[in-house]
Amino acid sequence: MAGQEVVFGYFHGYEAEQFTFYWIPKLLFTDEYFRRLSSDAKVLYGLMLDRMGLSVKNHWIDEQERVYFAEWIA
Repeated sequence: MAGQEVVFGYFHGYEAEQFTFYWIPKLLFTDEYFRRLSSDAKVLYGLMLDRMGLSVKNHWIDEQERVYFAEWIA
C-alpha cells in the first residue's frame, strides 16, 4: 500500500457499539471446577461483571468496600 492514502472514517450513532465487548473469564471454560456450569451461566457471569463496573462508576460500594448493584431488568 505504499503511496496510497488510508482514510479512516468516523463512527456514527450506534456503530461504535460494534466494538463493545463483555468479558468472560477464560477460567470458567478451562478449569475443571467450572466444567458442569452451563454456558448460559458463564455468559450471565460476564453480564454481571459488566454491571459491576457500572456500579463502581456510580460509587455503589458499601461500608466494607464491597461493590453491589441493584436489581437488573433487561
